[in-house]
Amino acid sequence: MYKAIIFDVDGTLLNTENAVLHSLQSVLAEEGLDYELDELRFVLGITGKAAVEQLDILDEEIILEKWLAREAAMIEEVEVFEGIHEILAAIPESGVVTSKNADEMVNGFYPFEIDHHFDAIVCASDTDEHKPHPAPLLKSLEVLGRSPEEVIYIGDSRYDMACAHAAGADFGLALWGAGSTDGFEQAEHVLEHPTDILKLIAH
Repeated sequence: MYKAIIFDVDGTLLNTENAVLHSLQSVLAEEGLDYELDELRFVLGITGKAAVEQLDILDEEIILEKWLAREAAMIEEVEVFEGIHEILAAIPESGVVTSKNADEMVNGFYPFEIDHHFDAIVCASDTDEHKPHPAPLLKSLEVLGRSPEEVIYIGDSRYDMACAHAAGADFGLALWGAGSTDGFEQAEHVLEHPTDILKLIAH
């Protein structure tokens, strides 16, 4: 069992998929670039900067700025996944490791008023390297004073799993966000509902 639970945000704590993908799709469409939503799913789990760098567009900074502004304007479409409030209140020690930067956290995390549950919050602005690099998770471990063996990182993307394993930690798949176990054969735990997390806590 684990001494601390560390969470990804998008697709794990918050149901942000529609807002993230539709905002990006609409911004790209305005530039004459037509993408199907499935073609953009690769952006889920990495920083916005890393995402636009993979889109082969000229004005990356402008697109990123427009995307983040439009996503922020779609905040009404984002909600905390069912069961998250209850399990966070029951977990004695927890943290967050997210690809959101500090500005994105202001608009896309703190308004949901769950931050008080966490003993460590690491966002993309806190490290030079980002998921799937282990640096953000290692930073969280440093803040918590925990070793990799004492924690599990819960997320919904392959970037999350790669980050966890690179840091020497176990990975739990948030199936409520991922929607499928395809590509997650190396996950130590597959969690169908947030309440499944409570079974992982050391008592």
